[in-house]
Amino acid sequence: MSNIGLNFGAGDHPEDEDASRVAEDDVAERSGDPVAPRRGRRRQRRRSGVRGCLPFLVVLAVLAAAAWFGGTYALDRLESAFAGPPDYPGPGTGEVTIEVESGATSTAIGRTLEEAGVVKSVEAFTDAARKNPDQSRSIQVGFYTLKKRMKASDALEVLIDPDNLVQATVTVPEGARVADIVDSIVKNTDIPRRAVDQALKRPGAIGLPPEADGNPEGYLYPATYTVPPKMTAVQLLSEMVEKTKQVEQELDIAHGAARLGLSKEDVLIVASLLEHEANRKQDYPKVARVLYNRLEAGMPLQLDSTVRYVSGREGDVFTTDEERADESLYNTYEHTGLPPGPIGSPGEATIRAALNPAQGDWLYFVTVNLETGETAFASSYAEHQRNVQQLRDWCAESDSDLC
Repeated sequence: MSNIGLNFGAGDHPEDEDASRVAEDDVAERSGDPVAPRRGRRRQRRRSGVRGCLPFLVVLAVLAAAAWFGGTYALDRLESAFAGPPDYPGPGTGEVTIEVESGATSTAIGRTLEEAGVVKSVEAFTDAARKNPDQSRSIQVGFYTLKKRMKASDALEVLIDPDNLVQATVTVPEGARVADIVDSIVKNTDIPRRAVDQALKRPGAIGLPPEADGNPEGYLYPATYTVPPKMTAVQLLSEMVEKTKQVEQELDIAHGAARLGLSKEDVLIVASLLEHEANRKQDYPKVARVLYNRLEAGMPLQLDSTVRYVSGREGDVFTTDEERADESLYNTYEHTGLPPGPIGSPGEATIRAALNPAQGDWLYFVTVNLETGETAFASSYAEHQRNVQQLRDWCAESDSDLC
């Protein structure tokens, strides 16, 4: 029973055929039988078939990879299209000041923000602006402080709020003097006093006209000026001087002065005197007529305002004998004619009055009620004295600090 396995023939099982061929090949190889190469080629063809599949598999792999990467890229592009333009998540860090210029579109503003590092893309800002068309159109010209790397919609919220405008203002009231204007600039802006003083010493730089003879008094027009960041003293003062020139041109001072036999400088001087000698617009033309009548008569103007300009006295409308004895050319008690220059910045109302004085023969005037500004006019000295007594009576009765 132990020899049963020996009775199977060589062809009874396929695996036995392969084994016998291997054995025959080995024998033939050893014996030099020509059958060996033929059988070797058969095995070679089998191996070549496997190698022939490799390029096909490689191509498939490359195509699969390309399809995967292409699909991923397309998916990314699709997601980007739905996700919107590049934008920072916010809220941002640090500070940066940007300027919105006149006529700037939302695209131009977005470009400014992107260049300053505030928003990630112009498109993100313009998208936010399109979603809020009414508000985005209300953005005011000026400077704003924002953070870097802000969400575009957050940046828009800052710009549409006018309270976020970064700017100072300097108000020059009618009659203000250069010293007062300098104090106001220093108090309300970042411009240092030294810079203002230096600018005032450069009449050409700030645009003073030749008739000013280098003196800025009277040429810094009364108005409220916006002072953005980085504005210089020369730029601010130049704007004030330019405003004076503009008003002079609008009112045609050159022709009006010639009609009165005066120069443009004379008109500004007279207007500056009116600012300090009268308090009501209806009195300006009358006071101007008094001044012209006295000038024509060769009388000294005898104005306390010019004396106070020299002494620096403030708080009342009076002067002392000592102040009136000052030898300054601005002292109209000691010298006839107009003072050598304006004593403050005249506004449009007083300039108009200087160009268009009222008709009358008055030679005197005095304010008889310092609170209301009521002014009395007289043609004779005796009448004037009665008006002065009226002022004294008012002071006695009112106990006003102005007396």
